[in-house]
Amino acid sequence: MTAGEVPPGVDLERLRAHLGHRFPGLAAGSLSARLVEGGKSNLTYVVTDGAVEWVLRRPPLAHVLATAHDMAREHRVMSALAGTPVPVPATYGLCEDDDVLGAPFYLMEKVEGTVFRTEEQTGALGRERARAIALDLVAVLAELHAVDPDEVGLAGFGRPEGYLERQVGRWRTQLAASRSREIDGVEELSATLAAAIPVTQRAAIVHGDYKLDNVIVGAGDTVAAVVDWEMATLGDPLSDVGLLLLYWGGFEELPERPVRPEFGFPPGEELLELYGATAGLDLSPLPWYEAFACFKLAVISEGIHFRHLQGKTVGEGFAEIGGMVEPLVARGLATLQRR
Repeated sequence: MTAGEVPPGVDLERLRAHLGHRFPGLAAGSLSARLVEGGKSNLTYVVTDGAVEWVLRRPPLAHVLATAHDMAREHRVMSALAGTPVPVPATYGLCEDDDVLGAPFYLMEKVEGTVFRTEEQTGALGRERARAIALDLVAVLAELHAVDPDEVGLAGFGRPEGYLERQVGRWRTQLAASRSREIDGVEELSATLAAAIPVTQRAAIVHGDYKLDNVIVGAGDTVAAVVDWEMATLGDPLSDVGLLLLYWGGFEELPERPVRPEFGFPPGEELLELYGATAGLDLSPLPWYEAFACFKLAVISEGIHFRHLQGKTVGEGFAEIGGMVEPLVARGLATLQRR
């Protein structure tokens, strides 16, 4: 995208008028924006008036699945967590009027720091820094799961009872809505998961996609902000842990594998030990949660692949996503067999 070009999905004149009406004085002049590469679901832009920068989040340009790109959900949970030990960006306002940008969106603080997405970035950290980041990543997850939803105004944010049953059903439905081909083993995986759902030990605020590249690492190699809350709800905290372990262990089909032991990142077993020491949960059912993470990520990847085939995605790196789906399904089945 050339300098001065407006990225798709954001009408700067309409945005400026909206901000002038809702937040007089927030933006001092005309606006410019750039798309933040790296995300594969909701769209993220850095917007500036030349003096201050903000971050704007909105859904994809097309093929928006119900509940999958909920701006109000992201905005609500980050606003609620402000003031807790969980670091989140400050939020400036939610707009649910489609007449402004064609879809709901919200504006938030641009937190200074680094999002580690690539092997080049993490390979340059050194062992000491990589370990420090990993340990704080897990400590923040444990802090999130320790927050009492009632105390931060999130009592009605989700329905913890039956959470896992609904999750398996939800991702089956999402798959049916975004499926463009046959996927070997996916019916077996979803049926096996549904037949062996563990008992939720404690209801907690669940991020839904907690991993290294969904946090901003700031000074001192600590987590400055947790971002990308589009799948947050109240539910089973081990679902976050299972997904984190899937990303942590890595798999060959990922375009980038930033977490590697040779870079100094501790093994998943050590992360579990740290999490378990503070969370007070029985971690023995985790293989089910890891297999569910495989299924969930396979469905998300298939949805992105579907939008890419339709030409309805913005950014780079979408062409390879479809190749991740069947290996994820196979890994999920293998994890359940080991269980």
